Amino acid sequence: MLKVKDTLRATVHLSFDGRVYKAYHGPDAGKRFANEVKVLKYLATRGCPFVPRLLEADPVQLRIVTTNCGTRVERIDAERAQQLFAELEKYGVRHDDADPRNITYRFADGRFCLIDFEFATILPEPT
Repeated sequence: MLKVKDTLRATVHLSFDGRVYKAYHGPDAGKRFANEVKVLKYLATRGCPFVPRLLEADPVQLRIVTTNCGTRVERIDAERAQQLFAELEKYGVRHDDADPRNITYRFADGRFCLIDFEFATILPEPT
């Protein structure tokens, strides 16, 4: 496996079969894990096509396994980034960490995708 991220909050590995393994640590690791699991499950029910699919969630080890959503983008226009995060809100989720480091590009279909939903918020249903 290839380590692609190692910070105070998480370690992320990419397996050779394309799965992404993310382990949470540091402050509020359990809360961040639970939130990301909840948000990814919610987005799956809404049919959001530009986020990773949750394959496994281990609350004991605070680890998730997801599909790969492409490679991180090196540069992206601020307006295009804003459009991506706004598009996510149409699926009922505000990212709450709307930074280009959370944008990937999936070459298979030429689609920009969003990752890292630790701090995301599920928005209230419109009334």
